[in-house]
Amino acid sequence: MEESRAAKLETRNLERETRNAERETCFMDDSRFAQTLDELFAWCRQHDFTGYDPFDALNSKIFQATPLNNSVAARLLWTQTVKRFPLNLRGIALAQPGKNSKGIALFALAALATYRRTRTAEAEAGARELLQQLISLRLTRQSGVAWGYNFDWQSRVFFAPRGTPTVVPTAFAARALVKAADAFGDNAYLELARAAGDFIIRELPRSVENESEVCFSYAPGTNTRIFNASLLAAETLALVGTRDAASSHCDLAVKAVRYVVNQQRDDGSWFYGAEPNQNWIDNFHTAYLLSSLKRISDSCAPAQAEEFKASLQRGYAFWRKSFFLADGWAKYYHDTLYPVDTHAAAAAIVSLLDLIELDRDARSLAERIATWSISHLRDRRGFFYYQRRRFYTVHTPFMRWTQAWMTYALARLLETAEQSS
Repeated sequence: MEESRAAKLETRNLERETRNAERETCFMDDSRFAQTLDELFAWCRQHDFTGYDPFDALNSKIFQATPLNNSVAARLLWTQTVKRFPLNLRGIALAQPGKNSKGIALFALAALATYRRTRTAEAEAGARELLQQLISLRLTRQSGVAWGYNFDWQSRVFFAPRGTPTVVPTAFAARALVKAADAFGDNAYLELARAAGDFIIRELPRSVENESEVCFSYAPGTNTRIFNASLLAAETLALVGTRDAASSHCDLAVKAVRYVVNQQRDDGSWFYGAEPNQNWIDNFHTAYLLSSLKRISDSCAPAQAEEFKASLQRGYAFWRKSFFLADGWAKYYHDTLYPVDTHAAAAAIVSLLDLIELDRDARSLAERIATWSISHLRDRRGFFYYQRRRFYTVHTPFMRWTQAWMTYALARLLETAEQSS
């Protein structure tokens, strides 16, 4: 869908303003990024990495006490109402803040990036403590281990009660564990990542499976075709498989890549999923796809390098052109300026650094996004706001969605600066 004429005019005006501002503005140096990271990490530690989430409305004790809790439509409407409301209704609705396993995985990845950059005992201790928290949140399954969310979640296509093992937090947990095994030479972390791979292979349904393609579903008992979720499952198999020379893991990962590549649209974009009600294109799910595609291609798909490289380049070109303004404003959707979302900005920073081989300007754009986000989305107390909308800003400091992602992004930005110096 193309932008309306008014939206295009607004975009051009904003781009003109930002180009003028860019000529007069010195972007922040690494010391400012480091200070921001330290203050953000300190704020999150002060809150014990515990907080609210955009999708945790069903934790409301008031809602749970009503018959509406048994209605799919009511659960979805309540979730979206609380998520989109300008003020935080969770306290009034008696929804308690919680500790989210994907959020802890992201904090652990950030701490590991800091350890790789500094190699200090303090950084190692901080990373190991977060990894231990992550391990304590695991769900032990007959087939292996997995992770889930700390709230009931009603999506457009399925319902996942609190504690349901799902692929996205499992994949981020596995990524953190593999990175920890690499950083510390500790095989215990790799064993847990292997167990996550076992869960994906043995228990995660395959909503598509043929001789050349696989699509992993979101959770046991579901039959979804959500592209980034399937690739995250494949990424876990690739990370584990390449360390164990497990060709079967890589074979499945390559098939999952091929399925997603075959779903790519002519302009290089991907919809969120294959269902008619999933035909939207957003920044951070595209970023997930590109990062996972790059990781899997590098580790498991040398024979298909050219086939997948073309898809990666087309996807990157669409993403780079469609989601960013000159000064670092990261759009949520490709066809509108608002909302501006901290999660989208942070995920973009991470993916730009993952894809730096494709674009020599990628790091510069990552720095501009970080600079813009610090200037426009950060509270003076150290945390980042949820979203900036056209007429107001939602100040709620979501722990997983916002703080964890920006912590990870800033830690990666500083790590790559150290590597390139």
